[in-house]
Amino acid sequence: MTRVFRAVLLPLLAVSVALSGCASTKVKKDRPYVAQDVDTLYTSAMATLARREYKLAAAQFDEVERQHPYSVWARRAQLMSAYSYYVSQNYSEAILSAQRFLSLHPGSREAPYAYYVVAVSYYEQIASVDHDQKTTAKALDALQELIRRYPNSDYAADARLKVDLTRDHLAGKEMEVGRYYQANKEYLAAIIRFRSVVDTYNTTSHTPEALHRLVESYLSLGLPEEARKAAAVLAYNYPGSKWYDRSYGLIGKKAA
Repeated sequence: MTRVFRAVLLPLLAVSVALSGCASTKVKKDRPYVAQDVDTLYTSAMATLARREYKLAAAQFDEVERQHPYSVWARRAQLMSAYSYYVSQNYSEAILSAQRFLSLHPGSREAPYAYYVVAVSYYEQIASVDHDQKTTAKALDALQELIRRYPNSDYAADARLKVDLTRDHLAGKEMEVGRYYQANKEYLAAIIRFRSVVDTYNTTSHTPEALHRLVESYLSLGLPEEARKAAAVLAYNYPGSKWYDRSYGLIGKKAA
């Protein structure tokens, strides 16, 4: 869990404790379902969260909303449920809880927090580049939506860092697929992938290699002029990289 995520939870907890100050703090385990007053339900959920029983806390916060849907506690419980699901690594439920909050309270001052929960829940599910990257794309979309809506928030500051890492990950996937095509002599398909990195993810760490792979692929197709153009871009932007040295070695041998 990031420092920002822990920090932004504190105001939520502070308000929650203030609201529940007059309620009993006794928590009974294995209690069968009975209708309870909202103070007791919410305080019980907070006590469970404090014990780090996150899955149970999430269920108890959900119960607050179910039994008292029109109370001020219900709105607070939705956010606390989303957080509890997140820290228990039940990211799909965290996303659903946060999205439910946003559908019911789109203009709330706590909406940025809910958008952040959605974004980081997708972000935490990013898989290695040898897997499908649909979740990575969803993470990028959610992070950018948060930045677009609330550009001056603390959440947006953290999201910007995660956007850079997410874009680098997506570029890495394009490179993996491109190298696969190149190894199988499917040079046109490889070029499409490498061009995607250069055109769409040109601020990532993969761009110098993508340009070099373009040089290799163009030369393999017998297109020395295109290879020289890619090498020139590489030389201008990354003159001290190992990919620059490799590309110009190839140009000297095959496109002189």
